[in-house]
Amino acid sequence: MSELSHRTIDTVRNNEAQLLDRWSANLESSGATRDSRIGSAELESQTREFLRLFVAGSATGDAASLASNEWSEARTFLEKLSRSRAIQGFDSHHTANFIFSLKRPMFDLLQKEYANDAAELASQLWAVSELLDALGMHTIRAFQKSREEVIARQQEELLELSTPVVKLWDGVLALPMIGTLDSQRTQVVMESLLQRIVETGSEIAIIDITGVPTVDTLVAQHLLKTVTAIRLMGADAIISGVRPQIAQTIVHLGLDLQGIVTKANLADALALALKRSGFTVGRAS
Repeated sequence: MSELSHRTIDTVRNNEAQLLDRWSANLESSGATRDSRIGSAELESQTREFLRLFVAGSATGDAASLASNEWSEARTFLEKLSRSRAIQGFDSHHTANFIFSLKRPMFDLLQKEYANDAAELASQLWAVSELLDALGMHTIRAFQKSREEVIARQQEELLELSTPVVKLWDGVLALPMIGTLDSQRTQVVMESLLQRIVETGSEIAIIDITGVPTVDTLVAQHLLKTVTAIRLMGADAIISGVRPQIAQTIVHLGLDLQGIVTKANLADALALALKRSGFTVGRAS
């Protein structure tokens, strides 16, 4: 990247108020200030802080390398800004526009400063453009990384919400499963179920697969792993919700579920669990 001259840096520093006003006007025209997710005071503070870091980095750092230590504060600022935008639900275009909307005010200022020196004007416009582009790309990369982290965390939370462990009776737990089983979800299921077995001291765990659309070899293996883990904790496992279609699929696949108690529905599984616990359920006279 081209270097910013000391004259350009001094021009930016000496015209900070004007630049901030023009920059804020550009942000306002793009709708950034009309979004209720971020206040005008917060946006003003961010523009002022970034411009300060821009001048500091340009004056002491190597404009050709944003990875240098002199630009560390600016990088950290943009990473924090990108993360906050990702959490607030903004898109990458809105986030990058925070940087790119500074270009026009900066170009207008340099055109006035170098009005009588076309060669230097072209050189400094190119240098500023390259620098702001690099900062904008760093902002986009930071935003994408933060957005991926937010999505991953949301997926983990959804997995936990989709596998609730319910206490049906003293010593009897139920895990109603909905959707397809995969390795990641099986791990979450095991951890939450085994933890609840330890917390409640339950002796029977019912895994209800009524909401599982299909059972293939992989799904069956995940179920077997879960049942094995339950048994290692000293509890018994019952699988309920084995519909005729699933039973036929298991037979056709040649899967061995020998030794695992299965029931057609959750009610039958609960009745069996209560019987094993020494309870008798009957109609009131």
